[in-house]
Amino acid sequence: METINVQGSPNFYKCESGVLKELPELIKDEPFKHGTIIHGKDSWAMAEPYMPEFPFSIETISYDGECTHQEVERIKENASAATDVLIGVGGGKILDLVKACGVALDLPVILIPTLVSNCAAWTPLSVFYDDKGNFVEYTIYKRSTYMVIVDPSMLVHAPVEYLRAGIGDTIAKWYEADVLTRQIKDKPVPLEIALHAAKLCRDILLNEGKDAVEVNETAQCTSAFTRVAETIIMAGGMVGGFGDRYGRISGAHSIHNGLTKVPGAHPFLHGEKVAYGILVQLALEGKNEQIKQLVPFYKSMQLPLSLKDLDADSPEDIEAISYYSTRPSESIHLMGIHEQSQVREAIFAVENSLASL
Repeated sequence: METINVQGSPNFYKCESGVLKELPELIKDEPFKHGTIIHGKDSWAMAEPYMPEFPFSIETISYDGECTHQEVERIKENASAATDVLIGVGGGKILDLVKACGVALDLPVILIPTLVSNCAAWTPLSVFYDDKGNFVEYTIYKRSTYMVIVDPSMLVHAPVEYLRAGIGDTIAKWYEADVLTRQIKDKPVPLEIALHAAKLCRDILLNEGKDAVEVNETAQCTSAFTRVAETIIMAGGMVGGFGDRYGRISGAHSIHNGLTKVPGAHPFLHGEKVAYGILVQLALEGKNEQIKQLVPFYKSMQLPLSLKDLDADSPEDIEAISYYSTRPSESIHLMGIHEQSQVREAIFAVENSLASL
């Protein structure tokens, strides 16, 4: 098999309640003189009470709502020439945007997630969309993030639907990595690490995800919540970090990308679309029993079990999903799936099998 490129982690990571107050101490030996914080409106309202006084000057820039190439250019033009460190505060799209800006400006990046909805804080890549929220591409960077700071005492106050979506996105790590690697007999050590992390994601979230959601609903920062948060952010990121192309995406994320082309599905979160994509991927593999096994968990997490749940169930919607999920650039081809008709039939199989439950 081809060589695996390993980017296992950010340069520095710390997860602890109250850790944001320690940030000045953590960076005191760095020569930073001017930082630019890039944030969203809601994420800044949530994070600002937890932010420390920095030992250098700070400016803030609010992002426009999508991680686009145009937004990267706008940030480049608006950030002060004196900026020597970028600080991203927000959800996955903001963090992806700041990583892209860090590469474009050749600056170190500190990431502070305000949602437990994906592993964007950990992974050295950005997912790009257009200004309407349609998936465009993703770019992997050679440089890892300088620092990731995770404060569970802040994250537990985020809306619970983001945690549910994060759980949906992260259990996909196992199913997507498994289908790409099960035929590889002599797996290199990095790939074994990636698969162990993927299995950890699946097992912890299936067994403990419900407990984390319950405490998130009441804003209680417990060890259960922290454990699930780290599973999503850290273990989820390690799958691709150590597994490279064998641990990033395959069928479920291609279905997500197809769903981004359907207007009715736009209000739904990334992880919700990926969660539905898992079901279609399993149908493509002929694993109907595994689909049925996931149904009780999906119901407990309020994850979508049908296209109707995603407001994407018209014949035109199904054609769009199956067409865009099988474009030449899509990762579903890594599974050996090349025809739009295969995805269409798998969608019908999911819809029909779940209708009988």
